[in-house]
Amino acid sequence: MNSPASSESSATPSEGTHKLWGGRFASGPHPLLTAVNRSIGTDFRLWPHDVRLSRAWALALRDAGVFSAEECDAVRAGLDRVGERLAAGETPVDTDEDIHTMIDRLLHEEAGAPASRLHTGRSRNDQVATATRLWTMQACTMLDAAIGELQQSLYAQAEQLQDAVLPAYTHLQRAQPVSGAHWLLSHFWALDRDRGRLAAASLGAGVMPLGSGAIAGSAFPVSRELLRSELGFHTISQNSIDATGDRDFVAETLFTCALTAAHCSRLAEDLIVYGSSEFGFVKFGDRFSTGSSMMPQKRNPDVFELARGSGGRLLGDLVSMLATLKGLPSGYSKDLQDDKRALFNAVDMLLLVLPAMAGAIAELQFNRERMRAAVTGAMMATDLADYLVRKGASFREAHGAVGRLVRESEDANVELNELPLSQVRAAHPLFGEDVMDALSIEASLAVRNVEGGTGRDAVTQQLQHAQNRMHRSAQ
Repeated sequence: MNSPASSESSATPSEGTHKLWGGRFASGPHPLLTAVNRSIGTDFRLWPHDVRLSRAWALALRDAGVFSAEECDAVRAGLDRVGERLAAGETPVDTDEDIHTMIDRLLHEEAGAPASRLHTGRSRNDQVATATRLWTMQACTMLDAAIGELQQSLYAQAEQLQDAVLPAYTHLQRAQPVSGAHWLLSHFWALDRDRGRLAAASLGAGVMPLGSGAIAGSAFPVSRELLRSELGFHTISQNSIDATGDRDFVAETLFTCALTAAHCSRLAEDLIVYGSSEFGFVKFGDRFSTGSSMMPQKRNPDVFELARGSGGRLLGDLVSMLATLKGLPSGYSKDLQDDKRALFNAVDMLLLVLPAMAGAIAELQFNRERMRAAVTGAMMATDLADYLVRKGASFREAHGAVGRLVRESEDANVELNELPLSQVRAAHPLFGEDVMDALSIEASLAVRNVEGGTGRDAVTQQLQHAQNRMHRSAQ
């Protein structure tokens, strides 16, 4: 509900102001109340959904005997004309508290007297909950498509980097070598989980509250199944108190948006670091970079920095929604008017960030030589320990022997693979003449062909799985 009070039954708008309430008040509201209460600046975007649900409600009222067939047709045709006016740029007037009031006012202009009976058995409590759910389902579809575009950019770059090698990092310290495709696809799968959460959020939004009235249900025999079918919901709410006060679907959508933004932020952070002069793994494209107003040489990854910053904003939207919900009693409270501010902000932000990131990633140029040069001999220390394990040593014993070799290489200021063979073999009796083969990048990658690993065959299989996921999601 986006207005001062519920309208539990049919109401005639107050003279001159076209309010949907006010008969029990001796005077009008104070201007300060009007200012703080007016929400049309936020909820105006709900108009297509409010028009749609109102058309369905007119059908339900016809079947319930409230409207004649002619009146129903007149109201539905009037709503179509209202939709045309809004699509053409109709703007609110000062007395329009919210989009529902505005549509009601315009409907009276278009359909006349029958419009006064459209609100029969309906409250703005179930009306706004229904419109917000319809908007959310549509938003989830749009976000899913935008995430899919970002995945496509990652996938296209990963295909080109199957044979490229770079360090993988833990604690931002060089850990082990991986293929470039394997690193990029690590971000692909995080986004894939986001798409699954979006589908679940859309399903949660697909419960229809219309017919719940203000809190106790409609007093008229409207067919909720007809409404559900007309509006495309997958099921009907089971409790009118819960239906009007439930904003779980908003919180679920905000959580999904916040986590998606966090995943975008982590991807952005990788690219910001890898694009620095110190790393030099990647060059940012001209169309998605900016320069400095003072330093002509600068190429700044603003898209990725803004994506990283958006994560904090979306987290704030989620926290504000949860903080609001935790303090509310059952049923509807006006605090819930702010649900749309958080929801709209989060979705709007992601629908800016996701396409921008997809475009920026599509233009990236990777420096394979710099990536490979960052792979040091010490990064194959685990491979050296695994060599001993295959020869029969315990891993703890192997770990200790290789650790001593790493210390010796550091003391000598040389790479692990630059130590003399005699020195390596002296560290453990199971080291043979072929021990230095275990210190090659190719050998390190080749043995990691387990599903989900960075070996060539495993990465090829992973790319196929990623392509299949994108194909299924597009269907």
